Amino acid sequence: MQTSKITRIAVVALVLLFLVLSVLSCSTHSHTNTYTTTEKKIPPGQAKKMNGDKSAKAYAPGQQKKK
Repeated sequence: MQTSKITRIAVVALVLLFLVLSVLSCSTHSHTNTYTTTEKKIPPGQAKKMNGDKSAKAYAPGQQKKK
């Protein structure tokens, strides 16, 4: 009788441990845009003209250095 109680308690403890570890291992990911919505809509040549620069290289997404 006593062995079955201990076995039952051990099984319940293992199930609870599994559930707790499952919940703790969940993670969420949030993605942020590096460009604002106005920068995405304006082509590099137009952004260059608006700022009065001579080169559009600084406004082209492929020319941006990642931080």
